[in-house]
Amino acid sequence: MNTPSQESAQLHRHIGFWALALYGIGDILGAGIYGLIGKAAGEMGNGVWMAFLVSMLAAGLTGLSYASLGSRYPKAGGASYVLARAFRTPVIAYAIGLAVLASGLTSMATASRAFAGYFVGLTGGVVPLSVVVVGFLLLIAGIVLRGIRESIWANTVCTLIEVAGLLLILVVGLQWIGAVDYFDVNAGLSAEALAALTEPRTIGFSLIFSGAVLTFYSFVGFEDILNVSEEVKEPEKTLPRGLIVAVAVSSVIYILISLVAVAVVPAAELAASKEPLVEVVRRAAPWFPTRLYSFIALFAVANTALLNGLMGSRLLYGMSRQGLLPAVLGRIHPVRRTPHFAILTMLVILLVLSFTVDIVGLAKSTSLLLLISFSLMNIALIVLKRRPGEPKGAFEIPSVIPALGFIVCVTMISFAK
Repeated sequence: MNTPSQESAQLHRHIGFWALALYGIGDILGAGIYGLIGKAAGEMGNGVWMAFLVSMLAAGLTGLSYASLGSRYPKAGGASYVLARAFRTPVIAYAIGLAVLASGLTSMATASRAFAGYFVGLTGGVVPLSVVVVGFLLLIAGIVLRGIRESIWANTVCTLIEVAGLLLILVVGLQWIGAVDYFDVNAGLSAEALAALTEPRTIGFSLIFSGAVLTFYSFVGFEDILNVSEEVKEPEKTLPRGLIVAVAVSSVIYILISLVAVAVVPAAELAASKEPLVEVVRRAAPWFPTRLYSFIALFAVANTALLNGLMGSRLLYGMSRQGLLPAVLGRIHPVRRTPHFAILTMLVILLVLSFTVDIVGLAKSTSLLLLISFSLMNIALIVLKRRPGEPKGAFEIPSVIPALGFIVCVTMISFAK
């Protein structure tokens, strides 16, 4: 039975507009761009910017739907709450809620391994990899347990360092823009792959959308903003503004990075590199210490884990309050004002995932489920807009936007491999 203090405790509304925008930018940029740009160059060659452009369109349309839904229903359950309200069935809400949670857990488990890899490399292997993984996850859980104020401050520091690393690439590589043919989609293929082609690949709908499916995953993160809405000041107004700014800023950075990266480093070499952006810095700014850039990447990886920890714990809390998960996960610590049981549950799951589960295979399936979730959220907004008696939001959009968002998401699902 909950004590009176547990019953009365509520999440603390600490997040303002700029903090929320930085939360979204940090979540979207994350660690993905530091490794994804190479894989995208291998898929699209110098035309990688086209894939990012289509992904930006999909993220922009669906982001507007999320912004509108967030202004209507600022609840910690996020997509789970909205889908339950729109379709009036707990089955869809439960399934999508677990899919979103799975994506966060796999992202955190992957980030913990990536962090450990960078850390061991920078310190010369003084500390065993497994010890670093456990220590890292305990640190992230400790910050999230401490409180939303501390978590947002940690995110702000990590995001500023992370963005600084990307801005460095843009500053030193800006002079290279235009040095290559940005419509050459074969530039990322190896010599053997080029020789195996009966004729050169050409720009087409299928190629661009298959590349966009890959690059779209780098935009994933804007949806997490809904899960912290109960900790946002004036969420009806702040949430849509913060979400839109986060998607817009991240989109501009992604497009510019894609233009610079293939201009500085040939796309085929970029695709083969284990640290593609470090390679860009090495060539565009040989005076800059590459070990320092690896250190910057360390903060990007840590930020990804931190924000997914926030998202996952708030999602567990929100689903518990909806009656979809055990009530204990919905308890709030009376002093720290954090969902402590939800955070500790996530920590236990992560410690198991990080050492026992094939993260790569799980990540692929959950990424596809996220696209399905985005499709359903676009439809949910249309349903809720047409239903009499539903509250209006502070940020309303015409139904054509979620309809287009649904079409783009379904099209990308059809091209997912």
